[in-house]
Amino acid sequence: MIIRRYGAGIMLAFMILFLLSGMFLLAFAGGTFDMQAVILGCVFAVFIIIQYNVLRKIFKHLERFTLLIADFLCIISIVILYRINPETASKQFIWILIGNVCMIVAMLVIKKARDFGKINYVFMALAVGMLGITFIFATATNGAKNWIDIGTFRFQPSEFVKILFLIVSAYFLASRTRKRDMWPYFLFTIACVGCLVLSRDLGAALLFSGTFLIVFYAATGSVGITLGATAAFAGGAFLSYKMFAHVRTRVEVWQDPWATYDGKGYQIVQGLLAIASGGLLGSGLGLGMPDVIPAKTTDYIFASIAEEFGIIVAISIIALYLVFIIRGILIAMDARTKFDKLLVFGATVMLSLQSFIIIGGVIKLIPLTGITMPFVSYGGSSMLACMMQLGIIEGVALKNGEYEEAELAEMGGGVE
Repeated sequence: MIIRRYGAGIMLAFMILFLLSGMFLLAFAGGTFDMQAVILGCVFAVFIIIQYNVLRKIFKHLERFTLLIADFLCIISIVILYRINPETASKQFIWILIGNVCMIVAMLVIKKARDFGKINYVFMALAVGMLGITFIFATATNGAKNWIDIGTFRFQPSEFVKILFLIVSAYFLASRTRKRDMWPYFLFTIACVGCLVLSRDLGAALLFSGTFLIVFYAATGSVGITLGATAAFAGGAFLSYKMFAHVRTRVEVWQDPWATYDGKGYQIVQGLLAIASGGLLGSGLGLGMPDVIPAKTTDYIFASIAEEFGIIVAISIIALYLVFIIRGILIAMDARTKFDKLLVFGATVMLSLQSFIIIGGVIKLIPLTGITMPFVSYGGSSMLACMMQLGIIEGVALKNGEYEEAELAEMGGGVE
């Protein structure tokens, strides 16, 4: 426990140092002193310190390192976004604040909830309905029809459906022991993925189907159904390639981006050049050229980070995601109920898959799909969804701590 506290404290101090040094450096980068950078950096630093200390005081069994990793990724987001566009960074800060409220609400709900019972059917109808309205009201962006505009407010329904999908998945896989009793869940999954494919949001479709396959196999161990579902999703991917021109374009650009450098291959080439030009140590904060990348604050923010901070920092960010994944799996293993195990495992799988898909696309490991980098890319819907998934993980961690404390008390022991 003492090592854990000191380790968390050292990590928090390093995070604050990184944030303040980055924002102060940006304050002097433009030739004239930018007080806004200093103010935003100081306010965010104070918020992180207060958030961490208040939560660890209120919630005795808070999973500190998981929270700090998410906070560190948010800090990296603010620093690089401010370097690219100060207004975007300010908006991201507001979304982080709102996201923390969503995280705490999710923690409290999961901490008290069991499996939501028949309410899951309401969640299923709500999820499919939210995805279905994109056919009527959504606007197309980069070939995908997945954004809904309400006045000045813009959001992606699929981001919030993620939470409902995780809860429904955990409920059915935990409470239904016979495969034939899972048909409502199978139909629900097909409906979700189908709506995403028809709205051409193939990145989200890949994320949902991948999460389903991994969580279903972990819960049931059914090789036959898992392979069958994999074949079905692969067939759907092939049909999407045949049906949608923008999918074929992305595959062609992935195979040879230089052939269409002056057109559709421009972004991926610029992203690769940015990573290469940064080298191991980076060009330096404020000294790179991330503006030449069209989606520099969203899909390609990893390339912007790699250019200015270097490949070493980029690899360190991947390592942070890996540690986050390990912590999530450990929390799932410690959970006392199957529902809690699968809920945490599902949230961890979804966040890890999302990280792999977007980073893999940026470095040309796989074809690029339009999803965000968790906790880092600019976007309100994405930030809120990621924070709620973090709240799910933390909520189960609180349960685990309470169960462990009760067990020790029954054995006549205690906890420090």
